[in-house]
Amino acid sequence: MIGRILGVLLGAIALVVVAVIVQHLRLSTSKPPPAKPHDTIRLATYNVHYIYLRQAEGRWGLSGWEARKEPLNQVVKVLDADVIAFQEMESFFRGSDGSINLTRQWLLENNPDFAAAAIGPWREFPTTQPIFYRPDRFDVTDQGWFFFSETPDAIYSRGFDGASPSFASWARFADVTIGAEFRVVNVHFDAASRINRNRSAQLVAERINPWIEAGETVLLAGDLNALHGSRIHGTLESPGLSFPRVPHASFHLDRGFHLFGAIDHIGLSGAASAVGRPFVVQWRPEEVWASDHHPVVVDVAIPGS
Repeated sequence: MIGRILGVLLGAIALVVVAVIVQHLRLSTSKPPPAKPHDTIRLATYNVHYIYLRQAEGRWGLSGWEARKEPLNQVVKVLDADVIAFQEMESFFRGSDGSINLTRQWLLENNPDFAAAAIGPWREFPTTQPIFYRPDRFDVTDQGWFFFSETPDAIYSRGFDGASPSFASWARFADVTIGAEFRVVNVHFDAASRINRNRSAQLVAERINPWIEAGETVLLAGDLNALHGSRIHGTLESPGLSFPRVPHASFHLDRGFHLFGAIDHIGLSGAASAVGRPFVVQWRPEEVWASDHHPVVVDVAIPGS
């Protein structure tokens, strides 16, 4: 009897292992980014993980940053993106004034063809979700933010259930090459609280609805912490966004394990359309993961004026 039970148990474990391997392979890709189609805007979303300034050692401390900053730079370069919405771009030090941002400084210094929008003095503008763009192609015509909170226009207000502050940053761009105008909304929804995620999505839908109704092209990018087809997506689709399905995993547990579908997404509204499928860059330069997320990229066509 014991032998039979042991055999059943081992068989069940083997099936689970096989299922995990199959899932990992299905959600993995080694393909490089495709060539960028002509007259499109390559939009990326990338969660780059906080840096904890109090931690001298450790993956997300200062020593970890020194190890992963060049891989991060290489990943950003290989995207060949025109606009990149970043999340968790913060050098965290409790009580600090937000003036230190190692990731933003490093990437701008090493990618001089980019500038940063959706930033400002830290007392007036939250600084951890900048939107990088190519200033030789785009002009920034407006920018702003709102917090996922009962008081969304109060900076650094806490979440709906009292959680740490989280927010949407946004910037409005004019493409000087084709005459198109569009607004990028950059979001990061709470991973731990379903209440916060759902109510944050409702707030975003309420805020972008007037823009879409006025005929603006709105592109939403970010870490939704939700799989394609979720309730979160349904809420965001209600004002007119559509989300091309991301075919591979975007979160890898910082181990290269691809166990579930993408949680980072890009939504399009109005006349904007995806050219080709979204793609995920699951690349590990120099044998060091740049972050625990992979960037998600979509080539977007927007009719010009």
